[in-house]
Amino acid sequence: MTVAVGIKALNEAAHIDAAIGSARAALDRVGGGLVVLADSGSSDETIKLAQAYPGTRIAQLADPAERSCGTGAQLAFQAASETPGVDYFYLLDGDMVLDSSFLEAGIAFLEANPRHAAVGGRVREVNTDSIEFELRARNDRVKGSAVAGDVDRLDCGGLYRVAAVQRVGHFADRNLHAFEEYELGARLRADGWRLARIDVPAVEHHGHATGGYQLMWRRLRTGYAGGPGEVIRAAWGRPHWSQVLRGFAQLRYSVIVYGWWLAMLVALAMGQGIALLAVVLLPVVFLTMRRRSLRVGIYSLVTWNVIAIGMLQGLMRARRPADAPVRARDLSAPGR
Repeated sequence: MTVAVGIKALNEAAHIDAAIGSARAALDRVGGGLVVLADSGSSDETIKLAQAYPGTRIAQLADPAERSCGTGAQLAFQAASETPGVDYFYLLDGDMVLDSSFLEAGIAFLEANPRHAAVGGRVREVNTDSIEFELRARNDRVKGSAVAGDVDRLDCGGLYRVAAVQRVGHFADRNLHAFEEYELGARLRADGWRLARIDVPAVEHHGHATGGYQLMWRRLRTGYAGGPGEVIRAAWGRPHWSQVLRGFAQLRYSVIVYGWWLAMLVALAMGQGIALLAVVLLPVVFLTMRRRSLRVGIYSLVTWNVIAIGMLQGLMRARRPADAPVRARDLSAPGR
């Protein structure tokens, strides 16, 4: 066995059959491998459905209070790497379907490019009813997963060399509520590795059906919006700090928003109503022209403000040791 597919999930009963089935089909094309489900405390039928697949290892987070995107991803890698002989690891979300041919193409790429730590492929957003995923699909067509070549991260999953990840300490920082793929990419690149996307299908992503503004409010309320600040905290004083300082777009967005807030406060304090109105409208006009849509421009501005608020949330949040083992229960079916 050389390949493991880790699936991180929370209440994914509607999609987990398709996720596990697609992982098994892709592994069959490369001679077999291990499927690991890292469950963050599902209360639906996710575990029961996964137990119906012989050979699937199921690790469930022991303490739901530790739940985060980084914790789920690290638990998946931790459970997979406990099995000897795993050379490659693919991370899949529970609401994704892995293309049956990607592992074969990904392994061939990594075998031919020994300085690349990981490779991803094209991501197709299935649910674009929400403005959030509509924008993701649009960005993918312009500068995201549809563009082949070296990248700074592998959003929506990728195939990683286990040895490269072990060199940088851990797969995902368990403190991160978002941007765990970017943080891992920064650590790998600081260690001299490269990451790439290739022009082959990788996954179909179903995503949330929740409306964009409702989703943003949920992230603020639950603390997941603090991801950008947590990335900065994680990088401070570490070898990958320069990578984050130069390349983390959310840091630039936050600085711009803080300047905007300051300009509004100055105009308000000086009693300059016209100047205040101009300052308020300037980013709306700019983003509307850039996005070619008033609706999308306003949504982008709100997103930037949420990122700036989350930056402050994450910077003030306490951290646990990133490389400490994630406590979990083995819920694999008997006779696995």
